[in-house]
Amino acid sequence: MGTLRDLQYALQEKIEELRQRDALIDELELELDQKDELIQRLQNELDKYRSIIKPATQQVHKQTELQEQQRTKRQAISAEPTAFDIQDLSHVTLPFYAKSPQSKDLIKEAILDNDFMKNLELSQIQEIVDCMYPVEYGKDSCIIKEGDVGSLVYVMEDGKVEVTKESLKLCTMGPGKVFGELAILYNCTRTATVKTLTNVKLWAIDRQCFQTIMMRTGLIKHTEYMEFLKSVPTFHDLQEDILSKLADVLEETHYEEGEYIIRQGARGDTFFIISKGKVNVTREDLPNGEPVYLHSLGKGDWFGEKALQGEDIRTANVIAAEAVTCLVIDRDSFKHLIGGLEDVSNKGHEDADAKANNRYEAENAFFFNLNLADFNIIDTLGVGGFGRVELVQLKSDENKTFAMKILKKRHIVDTRQQEHIRSEKLIMQEAHSDFIVRLYRTFKDSKYLYMLMEACLGGELWTILRDRGSFEDSTTRFYTACVVEAFAYLHSKGIIYRDLKPENLILDHRGYAKLVDFGFAKKIGFGKKTWTFCGTPEYVAPEIILNKGHDISADYWSLGILMFELLTGSPPFSGPDPMKTYNIILRGIDMIEFPKKITKNAANLIKKLCRDNPCERLGNLKNGVKDIQKHKWFEGFNWEGLKKGTLTPPIIPNVTSAVDTSNFDSFPEDNEDPPPDDTSGWDVDF
Repeated sequence: MGTLRDLQYALQEKIEELRQRDALIDELELELDQKDELIQRLQNELDKYRSIIKPATQQVHKQTELQEQQRTKRQAISAEPTAFDIQDLSHVTLPFYAKSPQSKDLIKEAILDNDFMKNLELSQIQEIVDCMYPVEYGKDSCIIKEGDVGSLVYVMEDGKVEVTKESLKLCTMGPGKVFGELAILYNCTRTATVKTLTNVKLWAIDRQCFQTIMMRTGLIKHTEYMEFLKSVPTFHDLQEDILSKLADVLEETHYEEGEYIIRQGARGDTFFIISKGKVNVTREDLPNGEPVYLHSLGKGDWFGEKALQGEDIRTANVIAAEAVTCLVIDRDSFKHLIGGLEDVSNKGHEDADAKANNRYEAENAFFFNLNLADFNIIDTLGVGGFGRVELVQLKSDENKTFAMKILKKRHIVDTRQQEHIRSEKLIMQEAHSDFIVRLYRTFKDSKYLYMLMEACLGGELWTILRDRGSFEDSTTRFYTACVVEAFAYLHSKGIIYRDLKPENLILDHRGYAKLVDFGFAKKIGFGKKTWTFCGTPEYVAPEIILNKGHDISADYWSLGILMFELLTGSPPFSGPDPMKTYNIILRGIDMIEFPKKITKNAANLIKKLCRDNPCERLGNLKNGVKDIQKHKWFEGFNWEGLKKGTLTPPIIPNVTSAVDTSNFDSFPEDNEDPPPDDTSGWDVDF
């Protein structure tokens, strides 16, 4: 047996061995980081060269280059909610299909085993189980075909199927598996083919039924919570939008019979409303005396309201007389939402708008007298599924150039984007902010709609990010601040933007960033929600994915994603297909490893913007956007200089004239001539 000295020596040796191993790991990690940086740099160089090489004569090369760009640029998606009127949802009768207990269990287990559907509430899962209907396929049948449009999600009860993508086998699936779930979120093409290997029995539910369940759950609960809050004198005089925020932040808590909810003498900071069950209130008046029964409270009653005003010493016991469910809010949450909310006013923006309206009256008269024939097309600034953006020049004044967005009417009608286009026009025409691209007027003919906009010739932020790989902290701060100003303006008018990404930020000749493309913007008002599934997959907030209804707080989520992407070159949530991206988003920002180059303060702000609960997001609390502006990451930032346009931008583009398009990629000419749209008449007011 060794002496103590021997043991100490052996321990010392082990410690030294571990230290050397740690040093080796650190060395390898550093080497890995350097290799990652090299790969990123080479990738950026490759992208850069691809965008620079623009052969003038070989159209086929141009087409290849365009395909490369489109592969990198992200397409936004959109789906209108279920056809029912939102207010009538509670009266909709859902279909019911009888099932054996075994089938019910199998469907429930399959849903709970699915990365996306396991995030639903148990009551929603129960309704989905009830609504699913039986489907059968014989051997060698095609259930889902890659590229087809789908609206059903399936649970397999019996049999076996094979999943292929581009003719390559991905896997086989047996009973108890969910597939096709992307189709219940929005109208999309199937990303894989599913064929039967045997006879199969399935259960199915369509998008409309699924969305009705999702929306109804949230709406009924929200309405009930609002009614509870209105019955409490403390909240009686609060504005509707504040009550709505409070209803969102209430948490359901369950208590068993005999459980103490509040104990006399304890310090408390929580307020309770009973939503189910009954409680007994007792008090101990004498030292060591038996508690005296005072009264009982039931559904709709409340207790502990003093705790919201300041620290409260509980004066009685509250004990669950049976199984009880309470809606609970704590003092911190209450103060974050209520403190100062009553004083929030849009007056500043209204005053600015009044001045702007006077200033723009003459401008409006000038544009009103112009026709399409008054412009020459100079060059293409961008292309997309909707159509193109051209740089146009006023024939009568060569120094006056504009961006003309040209939309194919047939495409708009086919994709049912009429309301979005109309909304885009109305919102942009009324938007008078230095951080939002101006829309001067619109035109139309039998094939196209035209939007005449301010020309920003500094190029897309997306192109600059692609060429540089990522931005420094200070550069990211400037562009983030531009977006914060744009959001502050839109949100003060009750407008939600919903499609933030580098592709939708464009630089003017000074280098200031402006929001462009308002196809998904919507005026929802204050304290209201909307249910349209839209946005770009990597930027979509969890409440949009889960169909809970969303408001302006979804924009603050996307602001956090933008910061991360500008600092690193990639968004934090990204998967090989949209469904996998959504599942990664639902796991939350805390599951993401932040690269070392993101500073502590930047990471802190990103995490505060990307909170799963919209009520906890910075920008959506009592001080609104001021909470973002006062965050440590913005310490010392010159907000006044930004608003006045006196702050020097981090990147000053080289714009030599009103027709200089050198900051944009090259695009081939559009040779497609769409048919005239004579079927709808929907755009008479465009």
